[in-house]
This record gives sequence, structure tokens and C-alpha cells, in this order.
Amino acid sequence: MKRVGFIGAYNKTDMIIYIAKMLSIADKKVLIIDATTEQKAKYIVPTINPTFCYITNYEEIDIAIGFNDYENIAKYLGTTQLEYDFILIDADNSEAFQNFYMIDNYKNYFVTSFNLYSIRKGLQILNGINQTISLTKVIFSKEILEEENEYLDYLSLEYKVMWNNYRVYFPLELGDESAIIDNQRLSRIKFKNLSSQYRESLMYIAEELIGENEINKLLKALKNFEKGEL
Repeated sequence: MKRVGFIGAYNKTDMIIYIAKMLSIADKKVLIIDATTEQKAKYIVPTINPTFCYITNYEEIDIAIGFNDYENIAKYLGTTQLEYDFILIDADNSEAFQNFYMIDNYKNYFVTSFNLYSIRKGLQILNGINQTISLTKVIFSKEILEEENEYLDYLSLEYKVMWNNYRVYFPLELGDESAIIDNQRLSRIKFKNLSSQYRESLMYIAEELIGENEINKLLKALKNFEKGEL
């Protein structure tokens, strides 16, 4: 089982769901844990009878909402051990980082745009971590400017962060936002209306998570899935 963290104050719920869908298309059992303060997944993922904490299945992905640790999720499922290929954790607060032992994750991504709120609030999540954490930047931006990236590096100097050398960029395009809203209204996950750059960035992360040995399987499965999109 690979645990993967998506850390930051930026709105990243849909991106995580799309990555999870790519993994599930490749026959991986995936759980998303919404550990955010506002629990946005509660409002965009359809469910019949939402309660304070629950797990729902959406497009062959299990999504846990309202839980503050792994033990309570396992208890809800009636098991002592979670049996998933991937657990993707959406966190925007330091308590979630600690409660879900995210320092030990297989991968951790820092998701942000270049507005000061997203950067400063996102970095605040890392406050109080006693160990150095390795993070990959996932940046939503209209333009890829090295000056902005350097500014993020500067602001993070006081934190125990080791940035990976590569970054993942998602475009801030109106077309992508419209496609995501349409998918929410239809309660469907569809890729074809997303921009090619957005899809490529999703695929980059999915490939990194699934590993080299299964990339061809992922590509083939996704191609067949997109052929069936209406």
C-alpha cells in the first residue's frame, strides 16, 4: 500500500479525484481521505445519506470524509487493516498531517498557486514538523515564472522542507474550470474536455505513483476509458 499526501491550502479536491480515477482505471483499489477543514469532497461527491463521518464510493473510488485517523476509518469498514493499493490524503491543516503520519508517506506533494494566501497558508501546515520532509511542488499558474518559484523557495526557508528538483504545473485555464464544473454537475469523471496540459500533468503524477513496471498498463487502460467517454 502506498500512502500519498497532497498538502496545501489551494483547492485540490478535483485534481486528487482525477488522479485517483486514473489509478482505479488501472485496476488499483484507491481510497481518498478528505482531511481538510471544510471537507469539500462532501459537497462535490454525490452520496445518499451523508453523516458526520462516512465513506462513499464514487466512480470506483472510496472517499472517506470526516475521519481524523486511520483507526476510525478501519473501524467504520469493519476491519483492522486498510486494504488499498493507494491512499490519497487531502490535507490543509497540521493536525491532519500529524494524525495521518504523513511524514512517512510514499510521496508528498505541496499544491499551491502563486497567490500569497495559498503559499503562506500552505506552508503554515508544515509548521511544527520536527523532521525534514521531502516535497514535490504542484503549481497552478497561468504562467511558469522562475521568479515566482524562487519566491516560494525563499518563503519556505524557515521550514524543514526539502524540495524535489522537478515541479508539476497545472494551467489555470477557463476551459479546464468549465470542464471540471460540468463533471461535478453530471456526477461523472471525464477527461476528454480537459486541456492537454492538464491531462498530461495528471498523468505525470499517476505514472510516478504507479511505478515504471505498470505505466504501459495505465496508458492502455486510460486510452480505452477515454474511447468510451460520451
